[in-house]
Amino acid sequence: MDTAERLIRSTQELLWDRGYVGTSPKAIQHHAQAGQGSMYHHFTGKPDLALAAIRRNAEELRAETEAILSAEGTAAEKISAYLHRKREVLRGCRIGRLAEDPEVMASDELRQPIQETFEWLHSRLSTLLAEGKERGEFSDTLDPEAVAAMLAAVVQGGYVLARAAGSEEPFARAIDGALDLLLSS
Repeated sequence: MDTAERLIRSTQELLWDRGYVGTSPKAIQHHAQAGQGSMYHHFTGKPDLALAAIRRNAEELRAETEAILSAEGTAAEKISAYLHRKREVLRGCRIGRLAEDPEVMASDELRQPIQETFEWLHSRLSTLLAEGKERGEFSDTLDPEAVAAMLAAVVQGGYVLARAAGSEEPFARAIDGALDLLLSS
């Protein structure tokens, strides 16, 4: 792995654990085992490196999610697989946690890949829900746009509840509750 890649990967990890404010250039350099000169050779500064890391997180999250949502199976099975996918629940969402960071939200450039990822997820889920509705998997009254928003909110809220409790149980209950509502209507 070259230095630029180590810097991006280290920044991804540190942003996930510490947020933008808590991630200093020195911490990135230490984690990546790279010197200050190497960091500034590849990136103009912390915002540039953070943007590369956030974009990478977004790309990876979309790829993981797309693999699940485009797999064989019914819409209900795909949504269930997405909601139950393996996650590091107590770390929270590597994209959603950044939406809580005031400095990230204050920067249009840093916020953009986060916003685009949530918009992509909403679009992908609502399309899948509409397909399932057409095939009779879901209620005729289901609103794919509203339910897609609810599913994203349940996942993000589930992370918050789990972190607050120090347990994955609230996340699992939220996911199971959302599926019960979706599949019983």
